Amino acid sequence: MNFRSTRGQSPDVGFSAALLQGLAPDGGLYVPGSWPDLSAVTPGALPVVGASLIGAFAAGDALGPQIPAITRDAFDFPAPVRVLPAAEPLRVLELFHGPTAAFKDFGARFLAASMARIPRTDKRPLRILVATSGDTGGAVAAAFHRRPGIEVVVLFPKGLVSPAQQQQLTCWGENITSLAVRGSFDDCQRLVKEAFLDPLLRTRVELSSANSINLGRLLPQAAYYAASSLAIRAETGQKASYIIPSGNLGNSVACVWARQVGFPIDRIVLAHNANRAVPDFLATGSFTPRPSIPTLANAMDVGHPSNMERLLSLLPDSAAVLGAGLSATSIDDASIRDRIRADHARFGVTWCPHTATAAETWARMSVAERSAHQWTLVATAHPAKFRETVEPLVGKVEIPENLRRLYELPSSFREIDPTLAALRSATGD
Repeated sequence: MNFRSTRGQSPDVGFSAALLQGLAPDGGLYVPGSWPDLSAVTPGALPVVGASLIGAFAAGDALGPQIPAITRDAFDFPAPVRVLPAAEPLRVLELFHGPTAAFKDFGARFLAASMARIPRTDKRPLRILVATSGDTGGAVAAAFHRRPGIEVVVLFPKGLVSPAQQQQLTCWGENITSLAVRGSFDDCQRLVKEAFLDPLLRTRVELSSANSINLGRLLPQAAYYAASSLAIRAETGQKASYIIPSGNLGNSVACVWARQVGFPIDRIVLAHNANRAVPDFLATGSFTPRPSIPTLANAMDVGHPSNMERLLSLLPDSAAVLGAGLSATSIDDASIRDRIRADHARFGVTWCPHTATAAETWARMSVAERSAHQWTLVATAHPAKFRETVEPLVGKVEIPENLRRLYELPSSFREIDPTLAALRSATGD
């Protein structure tokens, strides 16, 4: 299996090289050169189904035989599907039971376990650059902390993450450097891309990325859609449909890829906050990146989603996207608050602001549409990470032990301007 750049100006590479490079030399994102058929995979535990899915993409690569061991190491916490007592079928895929209580733990832990096993002949330090709008940086820092021979630089937008998220981004030290960028998430993401194309940086260190631009982040996320869709079909005899809180589109494209290789997935709805680039694209046919807008669902505050390139490489225009059973919504902050209150009263569940966009999307569907599919809401983060938003609406939120431990650690970070020169200076380059 080889991987090509979405921009078509770089040589194809194998699985390990795609993981190490993160971004293709031409600035594009790696996508499969061909698609395996995994429609015969049977239901099983997440590490087993994940090994079948990811192993097919790693076929022929030196890392391929180690994929089962990597998925066992990385997916050592549950991703349960919970049934809610609605009149229409409604499930929740809970992805917040990992070390940092967010879905990013799956991809970050897989990527760290993989990079630790990839043989490297390059004697330069391996530096992981990661831009985060909230949860990615904490998950990556936790996964790579104290990994020998690997440095991590986390860039987050100053003042635009929750206090709990900032603590998770900045409590590590040692091989983790945390930088508060005076700008937006889009500025952080731009800096990462500029660094990858900078000749000076690339001569001093070997750069890789742990954002969802990296193939090693996206494929593990496809694994939990594969495993849960098989379980839902085994239970109901029908394909699963998902409503996914969406920002940079990595989690959403992962679901699309799982369906592309044959897993039983029907409809996919992308639930966005007030950042409307994708919903407007599906409404107008024109994709127009724009500055990000701060919202309560801050991890989804993305005005120019990177993974749009991957989506359009598979489905090249809005008509193709809509024809493939994808749609998108935009949920404002007032509706997020109202949905957190309403579903706490109705179901006894507490959503984080991101998951609330998915729950509000389902609530706005007609009864006929809700009944016609086996809908699953994707719960992307634990509400305790957003106590400042959630507790005034529903009362005290219990903090899970994994988060409590992180909150007790000292915090350290530097502020920088959103320029490549400032990034070079902060990392000693």
